[in-house]
Amino acid sequence: MKYITTIENKEYECEILNDKQVSLNGKVINVDFGSINGQIVYSLLIDGRSHEAYVYNDDEQWQVLLRGRQYNVSVEDDREKRLRSSSSAASGSEEYNLKSPMPGLVVAIPVNDGDTVVKGQVLLVLESMKMQNELKSPRDGVVSRIKVKPGDKVEQKQSMLVVS
Repeated sequence: MKYITTIENKEYECEILNDKQVSLNGKVINVDFGSINGQIVYSLLIDGRSHEAYVYNDDEQWQVLLRGRQYNVSVEDDREKRLRSSSSAASGSEEYNLKSPMPGLVVAIPVNDGDTVVKGQVLLVLESMKMQNELKSPRDGVVSRIKVKPGDKVEQKQSMLVVS
């Protein structure tokens, strides 16, 4: 079965060929992907190159933190995509809740309530496992609610701020 994966408004056609290979937009890629000790930390080998990622599902979409950057990922099979496309398009006015991809400590919030932000702008800096991760806005909008402050400890999936 083919899956349509959307990352930052770009669609990728994925097909799992077997345990060690996937097709990404028609290109076969060798992969090895597995959880480390049953945690949300995953080891990912792509064509022999090693990566570490934090991956979790927040009921709306997948959250992936890779190399200090958070990606919001949606995955749907061909059938789901066709059904969604045939229904009326959703308005772009939905709120985006920035949720913590892992437990950590809020280090900095370089935005304020009411600030206009652009896609890719840093919304919050989160420290976890001695690494500081810049969590960026996936779209243009306005910061409508900041729910944490620097120094706060947050849990995985905890909503930290909202962009309208």
